[in-house]
Amino acid sequence: QVQLVESGGGLVQAGGSLRLSCAASGFTFSSYAMGWFRQAPGKEREFVAFISRSGDYTFYAGSVKGRFTISRDNAKNTVYLKMNSLKPEDTAVYFCAATRLLNVPTTTRSHYAYWGQGTQVTVSS
Repeated sequence: QVQLVESGGGLVQAGGSLRLSCAASGFTFSSYAMGWFRQAPGKEREFVAFISRSGDYTFYAGSVKGRFTISRDNAKNTVYLKMNSLKPEDTAVYFCAATRLLNVPTTTRSHYAYWGQGTQVTVSS
């Protein structure tokens, strides 16, 4: 069955870095564009980053642009999110998601067919 499994979350001090991973199985990974979203307590789930099927195009939310980098390894069926210069406001559960609908950036949650369970990122001040 389809699975997206995130890992790499944890507790980090402000200014620190983390790299999240999302391992995919049960579908043809290279046929899907991928996204990262996050959800803080009491807030809506929001878009963070997008990467095209081949990895040649990326797109970021303004709040993370210049600090976060999305990448993928289609041979390993894995998408990554490298997060630098973390801030307390980056604290959230981070989710990866897969879309076959579009290969252009989409921030719309309903465009993503598959979702992981999330990994917690906590940034202390």
